[in-house]
Amino acid sequence: MEYTIRPYRDADADRLAEIMQAAILAIGPRGYSPEQIDAWAGRVPGGERFRERVAAGAAIFIAADKDDVAQAYSLLEVSAEDGGHLDHLYCHPDHTRRGLAERVLGAAEVHAREQSTARLYTEASELARAAFERAGYVVQHRRDFEIDGVPIHNFAMEKPLT
Repeated sequence: MEYTIRPYRDADADRLAEIMQAAILAIGPRGYSPEQIDAWAGRVPGGERFRERVAAGAAIFIAADKDDVAQAYSLLEVSAEDGGHLDHLYCHPDHTRRGLAERVLGAAEVHAREQSTARLYTEASELARAAFERAGYVVQHRRDFEIDGVPIHNFAMEKPLT
């Protein structure tokens, strides 16, 4: 199947929430417990939150299928003080292992470089860690925290752009 990488459109918002939920529920159990999955999935925002984030300056890059339906995305926030924060990287479970994570990460990196961003950073899940490592991010440390009282973890990762 062929995919196109393109910028976010408001019509994508609800689909991005669906992708995030589907990825957490279907792929998440490969690295997290049922309790952790329930807590994480309970924090999935609705489509309106994606619209708000773009209005506030976030950039979202979409991998769309031949019917122009979003199947993967990355969400980047760029700040002069902090650099580029890759806040989301999700792929619909039916479209994994096709290089989409790398492609939407690459689009975010191009955008960050155009903004003269010196570094990118993220908090990668156990499952997204490998995709970020393939894209040149390096683990800084493991982050242990709680969601609604449930212990969970991810990895602080960085990639210099200069």
